[in-house]
Amino acid sequence: MMSAKLWAPALTACALATSIALVGCSKNDKDAQQAGAEQKMPPTEVGIIVAQPQSVEQSVELSGRTTAFEISEVRPQTSGVVLKRLFTEGSYVREGQALYEIDSSTNRATVDNANASIARAEANLGVLRVKEGRYRQLVGSNAISKQEFDDIVAQVKLAEAELNASRATLRNAQINLGYSTVRSPISGQTNRSTVTAGALVTANQAEPLVTVQRLDPIYVDINQSSAELLRLRQQLNKGSLNSSNNTRVKLKLEDGSVYPVEGRLAFSDASVNPETGTVTLRAVFPNKDHMLLPGMFATAQIVQGEVPNAYLIPQVALTRTPTGQAMAMIVNAKGAVEARPVVTSGSQGKDWIVTEGLNPGDKVIVDGIAKVKPEQQVVAKPYQPQAAAPQANAGAKPAADAQAASEAKPEQKATSKS
Repeated sequence: MMSAKLWAPALTACALATSIALVGCSKNDKDAQQAGAEQKMPPTEVGIIVAQPQSVEQSVELSGRTTAFEISEVRPQTSGVVLKRLFTEGSYVREGQALYEIDSSTNRATVDNANASIARAEANLGVLRVKEGRYRQLVGSNAISKQEFDDIVAQVKLAEAELNASRATLRNAQINLGYSTVRSPISGQTNRSTVTAGALVTANQAEPLVTVQRLDPIYVDINQSSAELLRLRQQLNKGSLNSSNNTRVKLKLEDGSVYPVEGRLAFSDASVNPETGTVTLRAVFPNKDHMLLPGMFATAQIVQGEVPNAYLIPQVALTRTPTGQAMAMIVNAKGAVEARPVVTSGSQGKDWIVTEGLNPGDKVIVDGIAKVKPEQQVVAKPYQPQAAAPQANAGAKPAADAQAASEAKPEQKATSKS
């Protein structure tokens, strides 16, 4: 009995030590297995593009509105009653085409009066010239005084001046008579007429009879912020942007479609609007089919210049730090991921224009950027964009066919039962 009591504590201690050793061994085995599994996991595959420098067009999108190339508000230059309108409202008229006919009775009478004045002045001048010839002979023989001859010479000159004045009055009357037919000063599209036959109009009245607008070509007035203009000029001065004198402009219409013809920048305002802080730019677009009408809203894409030695990197390949610094993930020569800060200068489509931070031949990670971290070993493969929309549509059709077939089966069974 005493020996069993003495051996019991010893046996308990041995059992406890054995179980602790077994637990330690099992834990070491699990750690070793986990480490081995991690070593056996293959490196993450990422899709990369190889950075290649190129000259990239830098453009900016600005809102604007269309304006007629030429606008003429037609007003009468003589007073009278409108007899008839000689054009169709909204039609195209040519320069010099008659638009309105105004009663010309008064102007015609003025012309006749001017003609009569000319005839009277010519007759008077003829009589005085004959008299001057006779006095010239008499003054040579001292039959008349020198004073009398000088008086007749002065009367002849006065009669000539009166004749010239009468001729000028006739020309003025003829001009006013011509104003009785109101003509279009430019070629263009007419709008609604403000008067009809029987309306009394006055010379140089405030309200125009009709407005004619030339729509081919057409202007697009664009507003650009002064800060953006200042940044552009700084880039040009530094040489980081090459600009041409003939700046091209593309136009996006209100419905989202792109105008098929490119325009050119024709004018830039020399001052900043203090109320809006913008500068007005004016572009000219051909408008042969009159697709663009004055007052339409449009978005102009202005090609400001070319950025030399720039890189086009997909926007999904760049991330931003909390401070706004753009970062790119690069696969270095050792196959490890490297985070590198870059500098962007606008965008082109779905790509960023990167001007600093990349070198020719750098492998920029595009696909799988969210699964990697710096210094991680990866396997780089060429990036291939996926056309998700067509695949989704292609997969939707078999699924719809299968659903239609499953819905049709119960109906077929029910029909066969009946």
